[in-house]
Amino acid sequence: MAEPASAPPAARYTATAVALHWLLAVMLTVSFSVGWFMSDLPFSIERLKLFNWHKWAGITILALSLLRLLWRLTHRPPPALPGPRWQLQAARVGHGLMYALFLAVPLAGWGYSSAAGFPVVLFGVLPLPDFVAPDRTLASTLKSLHGTLAWTLAAVVALHVAAALKHHFIDRDGLLLRMRPGRP
Repeated sequence: MAEPASAPPAARYTATAVALHWLLAVMLTVSFSVGWFMSDLPFSIERLKLFNWHKWAGITILALSLLRLLWRLTHRPPPALPGPRWQLQAARVGHGLMYALFLAVPLAGWGYSSAAGFPVVLFGVLPLPDFVAPDRTLASTLKSLHGTLAWTLAAVVALHVAAALKHHFIDRDGLLLRMRPGRP
């Protein structure tokens, strides 16, 4: 079977959209990894530091996600590449789910922290309001929800990456290049 020909370069996302995409990709990856690592650590100063860092990263991810959503709503993305209808619909659903999870995961974490009685103090200097009143039962529920949402986001991101790699290496349609940092 012959390999598909490389497609001409597709229209690119704006530099701001590309920067927000990759900044969030790195932050989400590191924050997820730290969250996974710290969850099994015994109580210690190291664990407390990692929890605080994780909370700061979560609030930063929330703020950047809101900025990214605002940018997306005010700046049209490049037109979708031609493809099967199911693929276009899957991309729309996947992107919508990612945006929802970009907001839901940190909000659930913030709620969990508040319900557990541990305030979020951004970068150790800016106390944020408690999302909910301390409540042990609610904290347990929100902790579980935060973890479930985080794993769901990880799975959706993995599908997103797999789809991007499929477009790049199999379809060779230039889709991945639209989000590449740097000049076209």
